[in-house]
Amino acid sequence: MRQSTLGWWLSVFPVKVKSCEEPSKQLKPLEKKKITKVKVEKNNRKFIMEESLIQKKPRILCLHGFRTSGAILKKQIGKWPETLLHNLDLHFLDAPFPANGKSDVEGFFDPPYFEWYRSNKDFTEYINFEESIAYIEDYMVMHGPFDGLLGFSQGAFISAAVPSMQAEGVVLTKVEKIKFVVIISGAKFGGINIGQPKLAANAFSSPIHCPSIHFIGEADFLKEGGIDLMQSFVNPVVIHHPRGHTVPKLDEKSLQTMVSFIETIQRIP
Repeated sequence: MRQSTLGWWLSVFPVKVKSCEEPSKQLKPLEKKKITKVKVEKNNRKFIMEESLIQKKPRILCLHGFRTSGAILKKQIGKWPETLLHNLDLHFLDAPFPANGKSDVEGFFDPPYFEWYRSNKDFTEYINFEESIAYIEDYMVMHGPFDGLLGFSQGAFISAAVPSMQAEGVVLTKVEKIKFVVIISGAKFGGINIGQPKLAANAFSSPIHCPSIHFIGEADFLKEGGIDLMQSFVNPVVIHHPRGHTVPKLDEKSLQTMVSFIETIQRIP
């Protein structure tokens, strides 16, 4: 990986906890309801999501990328069709540590910017990782329960590692089991050219039995790492897109894949 690409791990910054972003206002509160047919329209095509059981919207905690924010991720996810987002209860959280350097999204999204952790140049030491995990757990205790995690970039690294760490009993011991993860432009700790925090030493030591959907960009510098991560999960669902390190829009095929994944996770007890 090039130095310029990996700048998002290497800055030193003051430790300061930032309160969390409020849940998305465009989505309705968590509620139980009977869904008979939900028509998702895209380019004059319709995909039908049918359910016959009393269900609730999956409640998802969303973790943003390096030196961005919950508000920024909310805007990025907002590119997805409203008919799809209406069936998800999304909550966006700011990382506890403010960025102490330039953000790659400056000029595109307004500050403030935050980051979950940082590492040294050879990725053998991670700083603030444990503190961020504890911060996430505290938020989940106060505002949960949550069914799953959605993560982009640095947030995707955390989201992908949590299921096994939770099963091992080293993180999120005060909250219910994470039922699924949505991984956008992520990779795994201990993977290709990436070290791992001590807390995540065993996160990918065995196959992960947690429903997952992975967004992998053809032009993403983390493409190879994303494929490696996907292969760590049992029966992963994958969405390929032509773009780079970004939250992509959904074309007809990827929209249908997302709808099917939502149907699956809604059936999880």
